[in-house]
Amino acid sequence: MPTTERLEAFIAAVESGAHAQAIEDYYTEDATMRENQAEPRRGRSALVAREQATLDRTASVVSTCVRPVFVNGDHVVIRWVFDFRFKDGKAMRMEELAWQRWEGERIAQEEFFYDPAQARPA
Repeated sequence: MPTTERLEAFIAAVESGAHAQAIEDYYTEDATMRENQAEPRRGRSALVAREQATLDRTASVVSTCVRPVFVNGDHVVIRWVFDFRFKDGKAMRMEELAWQRWEGERIAQEEFFYDPAQARPA
């Protein structure tokens, strides 16, 4: 179960724009991530690489945690809003719920739930 301080530090890291570094610092080595019940991606290094590839396509990302954050033991739910500006000039706003299962002070499993129609840049 994450401490309040650890969870708040994770949220602060994401809101600061350090997305790939947050995965490195806050996820277990064998962590999984999946979106809208798709096949999970496995392993922290693969998760970091994919996140960095996404960031490499962006000019900027503004990440906002919409409070409250829900915590029940090892389970955490965070509502995120991401405003992307891509290098090609397009923009995209994504709102999602992230369900996390923590093992101690690290995220072992994360699932994102969002409307896929948002994933098309304007």
